[in-house]
This record gives sequence, structure tokens and C-alpha cells, in this order.
Amino acid sequence: TMTIHSEEHIVDVHVRSGVYSSDTIFDYTHGYIATRLFSRNACFIMKIKKEYIPELREIGHLAFERQTMKDVYSPNNVWAQFQAGNSRLGHLKDWILYGKHIENLCTGLPLYE
Repeated sequence: TMTIHSEEHIVDVHVRSGVYSSDTIFDYTHGYIATRLFSRNACFIMKIKKEYIPELREIGHLAFERQTMKDVYSPNNVWAQFQAGNSRLGHLKDWILYGKHIENLCTGLPLYE
């Protein structure tokens, strides 16, 4: 499911798919995306790159297109690939940079950038 909060410039995406379940926050105000993978008990954070990530006003339209064309696409397609690296727990300076929505999603989990 996807929820778009236009006034806060936030998009919440919840994927419920057993071992592949995840929650993702697109925070357009702070310019970051955070994905919490439940199977790994970890949070992955990346900078929004405008050439790859749709703008907030486009994302709802793209979600609608995806829903209507669902049988064309495989539900197993993933738009990002994460590589294991060094993790750390977030600190106050991280939460100032990433914002409260990502802090709420990722507090207490190892962070991978």
C-alpha cells in the first residue's frame, strides 16, 4: 500500500509479502529514502537522486499506472539493490539530517547508507 502526504512531502510504502515485507519512507523535504527490511532487521538509507526517483507529484500517477497494469509486471521486481557494508546506529545528527519520519522508521536498527 502507498500513502502520499502531500502537505508533509512524504510517501509511505508498505509491502506485505512474507519474508520480503518492508516499509519505505520517501522524505522529499530532507531528500532521503529509508527502507526497513523486516527479514534483515535493518534500515537502508539513500539520497534521493532526481534522475532516478520520481517527483512527489508524479509518484501517485505512477502508482496508479502500476496498479492498472499489474499483470504486466512481476511482483518480484525490485527498483533498488542494497549491498552489505558497514552499519551503525543512528545518532542525533543523523535524525536531524534524515528527519523525524525516517527516525521513527529506523530508530534502534542498524543503518546502512
